[in-house]
Amino acid sequence: MLVDQLHNASRYPFGPAWDQVCAFLAGLTAETPDGEYPLQGDEIFARVMTYATRPPAEAVLEAHRNYADVQSVLVGSEAMEWFPAATLEIATVYDGERDAEFYRYPGSGPARVTVAPGRIVLLLPGDAHIFALTVDGTPTEVKKVVVKVRASLLHPASGR
Repeated sequence: MLVDQLHNASRYPFGPAWDQVCAFLAGLTAETPDGEYPLQGDEIFARVMTYATRPPAEAVLEAHRNYADVQSVLVGSEAMEWFPAATLEIATVYDGERDAEFYRYPGSGPARVTVAPGRIVLLLPGDAHIFALTVDGTPTEVKKVVVKVRASLLHPASGR
């Protein structure tokens, strides 16, 4: 898991796909409508959504194998926890169509971050994450974007 501010994204040498994702994120606002945003076929696509944060008992702990997630909040804030997937007990076996495997929540994770506007979180395959968590125990409305990037497209770019 990588957590940083969007304005620092160019520091990371992950190649043209990363640059495309960050340019897309930079163009989003609080007024961006919820929905699907195709960026590069099934290689890179985004979903903007609005929902209420919740306690961990009501949230989903998941990891992916083929896609990386780049997540950012446009309105509000949410907490997210990270776990190495290999250390978790599987609750629902891997679904290749959804590129997701679900796990039993073992309690607080080794890393917890607050995701607020301007911050980005990169989750690579094997980075299990539970998201949409309340920051202070009180549910709040969040507008968020998740960009799915085929992980093989993220690679060091030369010349940076």
